[in-house]
Amino acid sequence: MFESRYSEVTRRLAVEDSGAWDVHDRAREMEREGQDVILLCVGDPDFRTPEPIIDNAVSYLRVGRTHYSPALGEMKLRRAVADMETQTSPHPCSAEEVAIFPGATNALHAVMSCLLDPGDEVVIPEPMYVGYGTIMSCLMAKVIAVPLLAERDFALDLTAIKQAVNARTRVVFVNTPGNPTGSIIPRAELAELADFCRQRNVWLVCDEVYSMFSYQGRHRSLRACAAHLDNVVMVDGLSKSHAMSGWRVGWAVAPRELIQRLGNYAAATLFGCPQFIQDASAFALENDQRYVQEMREEYRQRRDLVLSELKKLDSLHCHVPRAGMFIMCDVSGSGLSGRDFSSQLLDAEGVSVVPGDAFGPSAASCVRIGLAQPRHVLGKACQRIQRFCDSL
Repeated sequence: MFESRYSEVTRRLAVEDSGAWDVHDRAREMEREGQDVILLCVGDPDFRTPEPIIDNAVSYLRVGRTHYSPALGEMKLRRAVADMETQTSPHPCSAEEVAIFPGATNALHAVMSCLLDPGDEVVIPEPMYVGYGTIMSCLMAKVIAVPLLAERDFALDLTAIKQAVNARTRVVFVNTPGNPTGSIIPRAELAELADFCRQRNVWLVCDEVYSMFSYQGRHRSLRACAAHLDNVVMVDGLSKSHAMSGWRVGWAVAPRELIQRLGNYAAATLFGCPQFIQDASAFALENDQRYVQEMREEYRQRRDLVLSELKKLDSLHCHVPRAGMFIMCDVSGSGLSGRDFSSQLLDAEGVSVVPGDAFGPSAASCVRIGLAQPRHVLGKACQRIQRFCDSL
């Protein structure tokens, strides 16, 4: 009889995710059973992809843009990304410094695959997006988590980051605007961190997928802040900003030598993204001012609505996000941990939120509330949360 055997990679990919999506999965099951559930877990925009982008993709489908694409991506999209970076940075960017991937997660996995060997250390501020751990586990890299303090609104602790770097550190990995916290790393701190890492021969990688949803001034990217770019990598994409999560478009902006290695990696693993999707993505970046601004303003109004409603409850304290589409809410005043609060809230009121400890122990007293619902739905969710807190 055949005895199935699997690689160690499959075991590492099955690493525990701290039950991050247990509440969400249970909520989806309740929804399938016909129960009245409000989902506030996953960061998938509820907006339709803007019609001009859809029309553009269809037009390229009709003219036959359905064949193999270069491993690094279509030059049209690479140039559009480079132009955007040039407009927002003192450093000119060329298409040869851009690699296109099917989504920012894939871009991050490719970047880390080209930078890390098994046993290398990666310093990451925590709370952190739950997907980071899976990538590092797959690559057998060791995560050195640097806790951020809730009482400082999860602001970057530059001193602690520096202290965590040692001879085994290959990458410092930051996220701004942050998920789940909505915090933004100030320009001066990004510049200082980039210089510090460069002096110690360490890569600095920055996930900036919420870059276009900054509510307090224009986003300043790592690339715009760093004095030198030879150790700097920036990853971004269209999933959030253009409501294109299902289109799977992301990119890395990096030194040319790394881009060449990313091209080799992409050629060996996925060999390009669909042509017509890249064509429409280039169009989106070149014609996006109005609808990105409209979506950002809608998310801001949703944020303000939820903050206003939950401020009425003495048992909850919401951290005000400066960007993104989530609110971190400290529920310790309710007498419950974030995990117990999220589980009991779903059972009692049919509202699903993510327990904070899914993002790391620094957020164990919190839950993450998503804003990917219309305002009237968010208002109803807040009423249910208020009723649940009153019942406690």
